[in-house]
Amino acid sequence: MDPLFDSQEKCPSTNQECPVFDEVRRLREECKRLQELTQVDTLTGLFNFRYLMMALEGEMERTRRTGLSTGLIMSDVDHFKRINDTHGHESGNKALQWIGKVWHEKLRRIDMACRYGGEEFVVILPGTRLPQAIRAAERLRFALENSPVRLNGKPVSLTASFGVDAYRGRKKLNVETFIKQTDHFLLEAKAKGRNRVCYDENKITLAIEGLTSDEREALFATRRPEK
Repeated sequence: MDPLFDSQEKCPSTNQECPVFDEVRRLREECKRLQELTQVDTLTGLFNFRYLMMALEGEMERTRRTGLSTGLIMSDVDHFKRINDTHGHESGNKALQWIGKVWHEKLRRIDMACRYGGEEFVVILPGTRLPQAIRAAERLRFALENSPVRLNGKPVSLTASFGVDAYRGRKKLNVETFIKQTDHFLLEAKAKGRNRVCYDENKITLAIEGLTSDEREALFATRRPEK
């Protein structure tokens, strides 16, 4: 225990109200606040890019040690420029805040939702295989599609495109390459018409072999037919 905060320690000051203790507490609280600012995106309240890179590296290392997969979701809000052009940049910011709120409520406490930049988001899913990561992405997609945001007093529908991948630790992979792989499926989702989830079909075929019947049923229920 820090002796400055040990109730059994005596204050170095002779005053009944110890200014030294008060100042240390104030400084510690300020340090905590500054640390949070370096990890949190101030607009959405989600984790920021710096935290994303640090946390993802840690989870990938955990995967290499334990064999438990790390799932990754990359998402881009569809036609976001239209929102800014039609409703203004302040409304665009409000839409991003709304997206952060909607998605935060649909994730587990251990999941880490981050703002990648602009209207792009990334979600780190610790201990998550590809099929479960796909289901998580579909939950986020469905939640956003059915949760219009009010801009200038009117409801505005929002959708997003998703790319999903999972790292199983079987080969050495760095954070940047993992993100690039997942971003490839995000670009595929946008190219196929947006508002959908894309992933490696070959990987999912192998991953499905280890699922229970209930997990398989839930997974295939999320898959959208091609238009």
